[in-house]
Amino acid sequence: MPDVSIGDDGVARCTWDYPAEYRWYHDDEWGRPVVDDRRIYEKLCLEGFQSGLSWLTILRKRENFRRAFAGFDIAAVAAFGERDVERLLGDAGIVRNRGKVEATIANARAALELRQSGGSLAALIWKYEPVKTRTPKTLAELPASTPESTALSKDLRRRGFRFVGPTTVYAAMQALGVVNDHLGGCASGVLADAERAALGRPR
Repeated sequence: MPDVSIGDDGVARCTWDYPAEYRWYHDDEWGRPVVDDRRIYEKLCLEGFQSGLSWLTILRKRENFRRAFAGFDIAAVAAFGERDVERLLGDAGIVRNRGKVEATIANARAALELRQSGGSLAALIWKYEPVKTRTPKTLAELPASTPESTALSKDLRRRGFRFVGPTTVYAAMQALGVVNDHLGGCASGVLADAERAALGRPR
């Protein structure tokens, strides 16, 4: 099977092993640049929840996660306490893992502290955008982590973020468009490149 294939709609896209319900994520979201702190926080946390599971499992539960975590409003989640932890551990609509639930709250507090110090999560993440990139030609070329994701992981952990290892962070960088890992010939990759070229990087 080729790494880029033509769908039944005539569109060329990366040949992911996904059902049709997953196609929109590849086409409209993955790899498109994001500079909004709330959306970045959400994706970092969801990538953490995904550890050990399939991304499709997380994607199918995404609206449940949003309801459970106050729409991933950073200030709201930062105020969660032990009652909220117990509530979340009883919520069958999300992944009920205490470490990941507590990490999501800790990450909100770390993001809020970053904001209160005059920074932003967006500026921190985009600081680690690779200087040079090349369009991957095959799925086998996609790395699990990079020097940039390893450095960002260390920076995040130093600031109190959890479940942000280099592989999880690189998956978030891909999803947030900090890198464009759509394969050459993929129509969505062309759109992602155009959006990245027009983007004002956060500082």
